Amino acid sequence: MTKTAWVFPGQGSQKIGMGGDLVEFPHGKNKFYQAEQILGWSVREICQSQEDKVSHTLYTQPCLYVIESILAELMQEKGQQPNLVAGHSLGEYVALQVAGVFDFETGLRLVKKRAELMDSAAGGMMAALIGFDEKQLTEVIEKTPDLVLANDNSSAQVVISGTPEAIEIALSQIKAKKAVKLNVSGAFHSPLMAPAAAEFQEVLDAVTFNDAQVPVMSNVDPTPATEAAVLKQRLSQQMTGSVRWREICLALPEAGVEKVVEIGPGKVLTGLIKRTCPNLNLENITSAADLPTQ
Repeated sequence: MTKTAWVFPGQGSQKIGMGGDLVEFPHGKNKFYQAEQILGWSVREICQSQEDKVSHTLYTQPCLYVIESILAELMQEKGQQPNLVAGHSLGEYVALQVAGVFDFETGLRLVKKRAELMDSAAGGMMAALIGFDEKQLTEVIEKTPDLVLANDNSSAQVVISGTPEAIEIALSQIKAKKAVKLNVSGAFHSPLMAPAAAEFQEVLDAVTFNDAQVPVMSNVDPTPATEAAVLKQRLSQQMTGSVRWREICLALPEAGVEKVVEIGPGKVLTGLIKRTCPNLNLENITSAADLPTQ
């Protein structure tokens, strides 16, 4: 049997209209209703809004969590099961939920709080770099205060995070094919998120984690793990720590994974995995139309 990993994308993969076909399924309808009771607003309405409300951090994270969780549950209903899971930033919460570390409601309450804290963060900036000199990037980060590597996505794409001044210095000194300032409220995945992370830790401490039913690769440590205490500790470091996605990609074949299924809108992670591990069999489940027929 082919060893398969399921991966879940995070903020940046959202799009207007996502999840629109999931209400046709009983599981989808129930999860949308349950989410509205917890969030106080409708995931479906936000996703369908032509004003692109879904790209506002406060809404993006819960919407992605709900839609990816529904798609994963529909996959399981079709008899599909992963041998290993991982998620990019927000996607790690879906991975943990799918692995049975906590239930849908618990995960959504954590994501709701996380989104609120990250949305209210101020004074920081992030920028994506594509086609850069790795040595030059490392040197600039080392000598620039309040600048960190937030997302190590692939050899050709990273995201830096820090104060606006630090980001401007980096962009003026690092030669890249493309550099884009991200439309986010703060310096996510950097030490500047420490106050938000401390407040989130209080919420996380009150939640009971179960041992995972399948190994989970975490953003701050790509080593597969199932122990509840380990997974909780890793998640507590995630808001201020770097997303080590390139290392996760490299660890997949080492773990014996032959096939990777990206579950969620877009194909961002598939593109990153393809660049790092071109021999893996890749598949996307972006909507109900992509679900297995049997």
